[in-house]
Amino acid sequence: MSEPAEASVFFVGNATTLIRCQGFTLLTDPNFLHRGQRAYLGWGLSTRRRTNPAIEINQLPEIDAVVLSHLHGDHWDRVVRRDLDRNTPIITTPQAAHRLRRQGFHNTVSLETWEDCRLNRRGHTLRITATPGRHGPGVIDKLLPQVMGSMLEFGHEEGEVDLRMHISGDTLFDQRLESIPQRFPEIDLAMVHLGGTTLPGKIVVTMDGMQGAQWVDLMKPSRALPIHYDDYEAFKSGLDDFRRHVSRLGLSDRVRYISRGETYHFAGRRARPHTSM
Repeated sequence: MSEPAEASVFFVGNATTLIRCQGFTLLTDPNFLHRGQRAYLGWGLSTRRRTNPAIEINQLPEIDAVVLSHLHGDHWDRVVRRDLDRNTPIITTPQAAHRLRRQGFHNTVSLETWEDCRLNRRGHTLRITATPGRHGPGVIDKLLPQVMGSMLEFGHEEGEVDLRMHISGDTLFDQRLESIPQRFPEIDLAMVHLGGTTLPGKIVVTMDGMQGAQWVDLMKPSRALPIHYDDYEAFKSGLDDFRRHVSRLGLSDRVRYISRGETYHFAGRRARPHTSM
């Protein structure tokens, strides 16, 4: 058994983070628009940004891959489309992968739900598995981009897992999520997308504070980090809402809060055999 793996999450803003572990550096849902600029959501919809990212895209370190939950303008914007190296591996949904290839990003990996891909670096492995997500209620979901959560497992070529991290993606709390902790128990860190994103007609398409707390209760990670909660005008459920429901469910000891520009450091449990079904 090896020592627990050490990792860090640098919070850029919205759902954009830099994850470092065992020599891997990942960028999630890249969004580098500035305060006052609009992110476009399709169907003529847009939302204005309230904040600035903690760093600019030209300040990024060398990254091994982008993990992209879906193709909305607050997760993949025109700055990224223009300035990101087109050889960067991008791991995302089949729908997003198809569109990104048309934009010239040909090193794109398409994952259906429960499919996975692996990265290797000096004896270490990173296994990325697409997990279920539902971006909208009822038939509205069919009008929105296909979305995925991501399970990141950092380990060794022998198959041991040193650290397991889950990113919810832009999903509502839904029954299909119950299979995630069944397949992947012992989650070391989970990042939950909140905000209660509300479209015209009061259609909510991401978890609000109550759903986010229920999600943490379902996943039972050792630690949870809330992200994607106040950066855009379409977000109607902020951190106070989430804190209240976290407290109500007795989950406050599991949750950590970081601001844009801060880094959260954590360690995984000791290596254990891979247990996904």
